Amino acid sequence: MPTPDLSICIVNWNGWDVLRSCLASIPSAADGLNVETIVVDNGSSDGSPANVAAEFPWARLLINRTNRGFAQANNQAAAVSRGRYLLFLNNDTVLGTRSLAPLVSFLDEHPEVGMVGPLLIGRDGRPQRSYRQRPTPTALLHRLTLFRWSGLFRRAYARYRRRDFDPTTVRDVEALLGAAVCLPRSVFESHGGWDEAFPFGLEDFDLSARVARTHRVVFYPGAMLTHLGKEASRKNAGFAYTGVECGYVRYMRKHALGPLGLWAYKTLVVVDLPFALLAELVRGAWKRLRRGPAHPGRPHHQLAALWHFCSRGLGRFLRS
Repeated sequence: MPTPDLSICIVNWNGWDVLRSCLASIPSAADGLNVETIVVDNGSSDGSPANVAAEFPWARLLINRTNRGFAQANNQAAAVSRGRYLLFLNNDTVLGTRSLAPLVSFLDEHPEVGMVGPLLIGRDGRPQRSYRQRPTPTALLHRLTLFRWSGLFRRAYARYRRRDFDPTTVRDVEALLGAAVCLPRSVFESHGGWDEAFPFGLEDFDLSARVARTHRVVFYPGAMLTHLGKEASRKNAGFAYTGVECGYVRYMRKHALGPLGLWAYKTLVVVDLPFALLAELVRGAWKRLRRGPAHPGRPHHQLAALWHFCSRGLGRFLRS
């Protein structure tokens, strides 16, 4: 069979409600391209594997008995794929009509580009920040409650979050968001694929940093897709929060800090936890007071995530 132009790799964990829309959007997005789709299911209990097999038999389905994580599952998909280019796509994305050809054409015309990301559009129709600068130790310190209250390192954090995001201009960037990134197969393989030591979060920043050593990393708004955003992390707030905190440590270990700096960073995170919990308790109580007893609102996900991190994820964080 001819080599596909593009292999679409999708990781799913209990996300059938969004995965269905994602897969349904692929045929019209391909628009004549030779595309293959690979779905890796990470031990879902919501019927995702059976549903994919029944409704989308053209998608190749790999089933893991347990949740092996984002990076490992994406590497599984890449290992069985055959396309010239690899598009790693979140399950909570929806492709627009004829949205894939611009990515393939851009990479064909720019062999010096090793990684390209499209413009992400939110469910509200507005552009999402589709790239960022690399996180620095000072930017991460501003995330801690005590530093955030004091305003210290605010500018470093603002640079990291990329408040000057321009959704209209093709540009080289430091880090693309992993909701949708496309790479030539040769570049992906030469850089060792996704780092499977990242549990959940910051894998995209790490891959961007490694690819940027040899190739351009480019934001390309000529291709667009809808990104519903944080569907899985809202359902599994504690898992996601712990994964991101551990991901920051691994990223800093690989790209920014030595052993002493890592020890200092971990110590500050632990010292800050009581203040972070107190701040979230006060915020949650204030929201309930404003809404009144008749409008309790949604659960306070950030408080639940923090408590999960303190009670179940702290050991993992310290060992990262």
